[in-house]
Amino acid sequence: MTSLSRLTVKIFADGADKASMLDMYAKPYIKGLTTNPTLMRKAGIANYRAFAKDILSHINDKPVCFEVLADEFAEMERQALEMAG
Repeated sequence: MTSLSRLTVKIFADGADKASMLDMYAKPYIKGLTTNPTLMRKAGIANYRAFAKDILSHINDKPVCFEVLADEFAEMERQALEMAG
């Protein structure tokens, strides 16, 4: 069996629960985290911006992916620039 350290792919954990995201973040083989509005809604998160800021206050050395919540390009771009900041 190949060890995790020898994998040539990057493993990203997907979730919307702060405790489990921080648990996955602590694992060296997890290279980043992702979430999305559907998972967040299922987890009972009502304030997307506050959740994102909270997660990013704990995770600042691995990529974290948040989705924009728009269908129109101008609004997608605005949200993406805000998240990037």
